[in-house]
Amino acid sequence: MNPKLNLTKDPIAKLIKKIALPASVGTFFQTMFNVVDTFFAGKISPEALSALAKSFPIYFIIIAACVGVTVGGTSLIANSIGKNNKERILNYFSQTIIFGFLVSILITIIGLVFSPVLFSLISSDEQFIILGLKYTNVIFAGSIIFITVVALNSLLHAEGDTKTYRNVLIVSFLLNIILNPLFIFGYGFVPPMGIAGIGFATIVAQFIGLLIIFNKIIKSSRIKNIQIINFYPKIYLLKNLFSQSAPISATLLLISVGNFVVLAYISVFGEHAIAGYGAAARFEQILLLPVLGLNTAIISIISQNFGAKNYLRVKESYFKAVIYGFSLMIICGIIIFLSADKIVSIFSDNPNVIDFGTTYLKISALIFPAYPVFFISNGFFMAIKKSTYSMHLNLIRNVILLIPIIIAAKIFGGSFQTFFWSYCFFNWLYVICLFILISIYIKRYLF
Repeated sequence: MNPKLNLTKDPIAKLIKKIALPASVGTFFQTMFNVVDTFFAGKISPEALSALAKSFPIYFIIIAACVGVTVGGTSLIANSIGKNNKERILNYFSQTIIFGFLVSILITIIGLVFSPVLFSLISSDEQFIILGLKYTNVIFAGSIIFITVVALNSLLHAEGDTKTYRNVLIVSFLLNIILNPLFIFGYGFVPPMGIAGIGFATIVAQFIGLLIIFNKIIKSSRIKNIQIINFYPKIYLLKNLFSQSAPISATLLLISVGNFVVLAYISVFGEHAIAGYGAAARFEQILLLPVLGLNTAIISIISQNFGAKNYLRVKESYFKAVIYGFSLMIICGIIIFLSADKIVSIFSDNPNVIDFGTTYLKISALIFPAYPVFFISNGFFMAIKKSTYSMHLNLIRNVILLIPIIIAAKIFGGSFQTFFWSYCFFNWLYVICLFILISIYIKRYLF
């Protein structure tokens, strides 16, 4: 815990800076972790790069589970901290670990059983399906490590400590630079594993991160009185965790559904289009880091203040985060627009791949200022324990909104470029409406 931070009393601007900055730095290294994977997949072959891009919506199942567990645990623990309920803090922390273990078993089974079917939906070429499965099978086999890390980290995030996880992500990134070429190409007693080596490198790096988080947790004063009895499954607490995390995981799975639809649409333009889009999208995440950091800060700050019934601070936190995020994303959008071709060329020297990736990035850069409203609004509802609202927002944006996007794209020619112009227009329309609705909600239900 960071003793210098009081989430219910310190100035909101100070808290956002203190929490969001380490979270953004940590997410930067998490994103660079993925960029390293993409870079080395490109070194294997364009086919491996395309297969990795196609695997992302499937890998997103694990991400959805991780975010559901950590946000569910964080919001409930943070609310308990705001209410100063020490017994409930211990119970929710221990039950979050149990809940994460149960979720990891389910995710492993789902991933190993259904990945072949999911790959076949976005690729008719058996070569790409085999390449993708070599990677995802390793990742799903190690999903318990991913989920245990975030379950433990939920206590730290509830306290406003984003620095520990930041350090874990930095260490994981550095390890990934070493482990990727080692496992992909082999050296000494380590055999060459190809694209599967990317998965093994990820699992090893995550395990080291687990050890670091565990070492931090056992020193926390919050759980100094924890006992074995706290880890006995408590159905009503597990039910609360499920109620809070399931909508969040479902929300992110909707993003995966949306990614499937997008990949299915652009697949008609060939493997180079998918490779270019995949490489560009991985790098795009780097410049979205401030928004993700703000989202982490909002969940921690609003959760505690909502639990303490400090509704003015809840309102202030939301609007300040949106203003900060909007301003930063204008700058990031300009950067990515001006350097789009150079960004994609990092991952491939194929001119077609570069052309498709550059086209996507230039259009995507224009959407950047809209992203803070969407992500921070989701964080707002998660923090006030209205996770189902977040699920509905994502259902609209990632699934329902794709219908008019595709229709409009078809009307205006159906090209790769037209699709993303349509995507840009409807996303802006959506977030403008969303901001108005959130403003009305805050005024009506919190005051």
